[in-house]
Amino acid sequence: MRSDEIKQGIQRTPHRSLLYGTGVSEKQINKRFIGIASSFSDLVPGHCSMRDIERQIEKGIHTGGGQAFIFGVPAICDGIAMGHSGMNYSLPSRDLIADCVESVANAHKLDGLVLLTNCDKITPGMIMAAARLDIPSIVVTVGPMSDGKCHNNTLTMIKGTFEAVGKFTNGEIDEKMLKEMEITSCPTAGACQGLYTANTMACLTEVMGMSLPGCATSAAVSAKTKRIAFDSGVIINELIEKDIRPSSIITKDSIRNAIIVDLALGGSTNSILHLLAIANEAGVDITLKDFEELSFKVPQIIKLDPSAAKTMTDLDNAGGIPAVLKTIYGNIAEMKDTKGVSGLKLSQIASADIWCDNEVIRPISDPITSNPGLAVLHGNLAPDGAVVKISGVEKDCLEFTGKAKTFDSEETAMQAIMDDKIKAGDVVVIRYEGPKGGPGMREMLSPTSAIVGKGLGSKVALITDGRFSGGTRGLCIGHICPEAPIGGIIGVIEDGDEIYINIPKRELTLKVDESVLKERLSKFNPLPVKIKKGYLKRYATVVSSSDKGAITSV
Repeated sequence: MRSDEIKQGIQRTPHRSLLYGTGVSEKQINKRFIGIASSFSDLVPGHCSMRDIERQIEKGIHTGGGQAFIFGVPAICDGIAMGHSGMNYSLPSRDLIADCVESVANAHKLDGLVLLTNCDKITPGMIMAAARLDIPSIVVTVGPMSDGKCHNNTLTMIKGTFEAVGKFTNGEIDEKMLKEMEITSCPTAGACQGLYTANTMACLTEVMGMSLPGCATSAAVSAKTKRIAFDSGVIINELIEKDIRPSSIITKDSIRNAIIVDLALGGSTNSILHLLAIANEAGVDITLKDFEELSFKVPQIIKLDPSAAKTMTDLDNAGGIPAVLKTIYGNIAEMKDTKGVSGLKLSQIASADIWCDNEVIRPISDPITSNPGLAVLHGNLAPDGAVVKISGVEKDCLEFTGKAKTFDSEETAMQAIMDDKIKAGDVVVIRYEGPKGGPGMREMLSPTSAIVGKGLGSKVALITDGRFSGGTRGLCIGHICPEAPIGGIIGVIEDGDEIYINIPKRELTLKVDESVLKERLSKFNPLPVKIKKGYLKRYATVVSSSDKGAITSV
């Protein structure tokens, strides 16, 4: 066992003494040392119920013959960090989490890991660490919160709060109703109810095989989640005994399987960043070209909030990810028969006697749309690519031409939206919000939600070198590469420039003569990085562009 390095032999007497000081018994000292990397936090609704889940994992580890050790990692709630300088820390925290898990696991020579996670950047950060360490690991995603209810209407965090702000300022609801929606939209612990980044990544984790079947959609407050946590604690012992490592699970085939399901679900655009980063840590050759190739072969068969009324609760009741696999596997030729931590192959999960509600999970032969949920766009405005959540775009604006209104920060754009300076036919351009420019590539949920709340969701486009929440809907294109601070064309767009978007043809074009663009670029002096000290300064110096996954490994 790896842990023998800190507990075997005369020279390890001091080490054993310190371990006894933690309360480890003599009977347990020679057991497998298994870390529970817990992202528990009272600050984060997706994580505040994790103390109970930690206990279940711990029971499972001891039942399976191991010795459990809980240690903490940071957790940031994107919703609370949204719309202000706190969001600068969200994406960078992903890499910080990976570093934290690596540091603790290697410093204490842990034999294996149970990665307890739920929200947006925590899940990919945990999986990146597992791939980097390549020691037996299993992921437990805690699951979604219950749907909100107000006057018998179903609410989610996005529609009940962020979009409600736009409705209030537009005079559609009064202050009393706004307050009621605020109180009732998030009624329990758990990840926010729609197919936002947290739940998208939970689904893809299950598809890749790093969590148990049913884990992704099981409600945070359910007994089912507790049972999955217990079983995961037992199974990590088996993974250690059989030396089953992430490198045998996180493969090119399993990541492409995740991409296929992502396209079929219409998940968060952030998943592209995270799958690229996970592939990098695993040493797997996955690029934007994989997303582009598969996007022409996978129809969308599920539509959840924020693009529809159904939520993660509906997906769980419809059969969850096992039912999605039952629907897709064998019908998309590119999907491969990979094996996960459960010991089951995808073919075994897909062939099981699983309930599948075809009102929620449509058959491949009768999809919601032949378009995928996500797409990669190219053009002179984004030569290295940009991404769009097609599932959130209304059909009548898949092709759009508009006049640019440029902003060098999210805050200035938000103020213009709230002051009714954005009109139908505009393309809101928000730059200097990419990985380096932010730094940290903030999510533009507040501006996009305000646009939708003001009734402009199908009449205004928004493009940015930043990114979007999984809760974003509307004609919103992010991850524009190259970003403004490194000389991207987005940095030289001027007010009134015409921008052409054609999602079916995957085009994003600035309609400005090439000679004019060359002249603008020759005179272009990008704005300096906004933050001059601390972690974000260090992050900005090493982070890659978003088409590479905004990774910090050098």
